[in-house]
Amino acid sequence: MDINIQTLIAIIVYLVGMQIVGYVAARLTSDLSDYVLGGRRLTPGVAALSAGSSDMSGWLMLGLPGAMYLTGMNSIWLAIGLATGAFMNWQFVAKPFRVYTEVAKDSITVPDFFENRFHDHTKVLRVLSAIIILIFFTFYTSSSLVGGAVLLENSFGMNYRLALWVGAAVILSYTLFGGFLAASWTDFIQGILMFLALIIIPIVAIQELGGWNETVQAIGNMDTSYLDVYSGVTVISVVSLLAWGLGYFGQPHIVVRFMGIRSTKDIPKARMIGMGWMIISLFGAIFVGFAGIAYFADAPLANSETVFIMFSQVLFNPWVAGFLLAAILSAIMSTVDSQLLVSSSALAQDFYKAIFRKEASQKEEMIVGRISVIGIAFIAVLLGYDRDSKVLELVSYAWAGFGAAFGPLILLALFWKRMTRNGAVAGILVGAVTVIVWSSLEGGIFDLYELAPGFVFSFLSIIIVSLIGKEPPQSVQEEYDQYKEKMKQA
Repeated sequence: MDINIQTLIAIIVYLVGMQIVGYVAARLTSDLSDYVLGGRRLTPGVAALSAGSSDMSGWLMLGLPGAMYLTGMNSIWLAIGLATGAFMNWQFVAKPFRVYTEVAKDSITVPDFFENRFHDHTKVLRVLSAIIILIFFTFYTSSSLVGGAVLLENSFGMNYRLALWVGAAVILSYTLFGGFLAASWTDFIQGILMFLALIIIPIVAIQELGGWNETVQAIGNMDTSYLDVYSGVTVISVVSLLAWGLGYFGQPHIVVRFMGIRSTKDIPKARMIGMGWMIISLFGAIFVGFAGIAYFADAPLANSETVFIMFSQVLFNPWVAGFLLAAILSAIMSTVDSQLLVSSSALAQDFYKAIFRKEASQKEEMIVGRISVIGIAFIAVLLGYDRDSKVLELVSYAWAGFGAAFGPLILLALFWKRMTRNGAVAGILVGAVTVIVWSSLEGGIFDLYELAPGFVFSFLSIIIVSLIGKEPPQSVQEEYDQYKEKMKQA
């Protein structure tokens, strides 16, 4: 039997399993709250791993190892920034967000929360945030589909553009009907698979090279700069990599897991599970790329982001390789399904019902949401048609967009009573525009990752505009006090 056939069979077994999970979840999805939030009944383990795996996406298996393979240990600053940001998000946002979204008319989407938090009857906040979600999630989804296409192309010789469509079809098949529960349950399984793969591959690769000391020595003999975390970096580049951590506060597909967790009492356990998973996975990805420098020294890879794929093919038998490659699919699928779900809820609830059909039933909204999933996936595939698309570059743009537009808004909405609706609008606009403009400029200070200035400018604009205007209405302040009181009891 040909190696590709064996590997393909292993991947098909995995994909069939995901379809079964999606089918079971669909049977438990009866209304819009179930479809977009799972009825707020996620257990700590499912919430933690689904948040982690939907966060990491294909860049954990492709982009981060690829960056490490290209430049060496100076890429570790990115992992440090992400781990710090994720911990801060779990520590300071998870519990308040879970409580406040319930107090604020039981909000089930991020735009829903923004509108309810500020009692915005004009729908401006809801529509504006929905537009931001649709713009940046389309790029984010495209990045993940590009990762899937690279995997299928390198593993099976599939045409790149055909691979884009195949990947989108697979993810749509279970996200379309199972909704949030399907996304969360499959993310949990996919998170475990990613975790195991990122432990197994670097251990086996380093053993093949003779051990850790031999690996480090081999890389040092090639170029000592690979071993230096400060090699080739500047203050701007280090700040840029660390700034990735700021993005966590504003990622809709991550914070929605906080909304869906069963109880605030489950959050400490979920935080411990999630952070343990993340730190080990990040180090696994780093060591995959690091070992690749030495292993592929005699035949350098044409595409640095294929280092994980190449290791799975050269180090393991075809059956094991199939499940290791399925881990990449897991990383991709776990992110895309979450992104499509948040995007569809934005279109169904925040556009369709809010603007066009206020009397729409929940069943009608679910149908619109599912149609939206197909439409967004279609646009994302077209954006990924460029064969030279880089996963990490596409992810970095979308990550910055959400982090700058929503991060300061969520933080201040949870911790500052004086914040106003106009301040929230200013924060979204300034954050998003700064990212778009800054990313188009080059040289000097503009080499700084656009998330950093976008976050700072958004934060300042919220404070300034809120202080210039009138205080929030009494009803908003009273609801904020209710939220604070409930926080003490939680």
